[in-house]
Amino acid sequence: MRDEVTCALHTGAFFLFTVLFIVDGARPSPSRDPITTMTCNSDTTKTKTKSSFSSSATQKFWDGMAKKYSDQPIADVPSYEKKLEITRGYLRPDMNVVEIGCGTGGTSLLHAPYVKTIHATDISANMIDIARKKAEEEGVTNVTFERASVDELKKEDGSVDVVLGLSILHLLEDKEGAVRRVHGMLKPQGLFVTSTVCAADMGVGTKVLLNTVVRAGQFFGLLPKFGIFSKTELEESFTRNGFDIEYEWRPSRDKAAFIIAKKKT
Repeated sequence: MRDEVTCALHTGAFFLFTVLFIVDGARPSPSRDPITTMTCNSDTTKTKTKSSFSSSATQKFWDGMAKKYSDQPIADVPSYEKKLEITRGYLRPDMNVVEIGCGTGGTSLLHAPYVKTIHATDISANMIDIARKKAEEEGVTNVTFERASVDELKKEDGSVDVVLGLSILHLLEDKEGAVRRVHGMLKPQGLFVTSTVCAADMGVGTKVLLNTVVRAGQFFGLLPKFGIFSKTELEESFTRNGFDIEYEWRPSRDKAAFIIAKKKT
């Protein structure tokens, strides 16, 4: 019975992650878990799970998603393009930018012509490998890629003009710590550009999925961290850690919140 429950959680969890990537206007995730190998049928289920996700397990999780993530089209093109346009309104040719959770590098490469440098990071080595290949193919020379978590990223305090954190804050074990880390590396009046799934604001159906599939999936070690908080709570996190809200936009309650926060002087 436990194997059947685990199998059902595994299938439902990846369906849910697909929904959440669509909500954030990003690419949907693949249907195979790189950590859990499982065959689901009426006769046999083979499974190997971890009870909780370490940093290395989280890296392996996203490593396994990298290729299919890169191949999928953008789920919500109008919202994605609006976020690009709004962000570019704040960028200048002399700016040094950092991106955390860059995935396969698409957004950094699109912003590259508008700034001096971009240092893009992600916890997944496979994501970074794909990003580097894209940069080479496109002839982009002012973007560097590094496999690093937010905690591992080494930047001097007050050295960065803009930090991009797109589709990442709801996936971090320590969101508050990440916001403080970003605040430290930014120059005075530096900008933190974010797009975040605020699941606590979403419809009843989404909340039911989150409270059942995600929590159970995490209990059985099938899913990494997924934070459930509201847009108001996210904005409070920014203000509590030394930011003013410069700009905010969300096309609907069930879509990601796009927020640009400015470091207080």
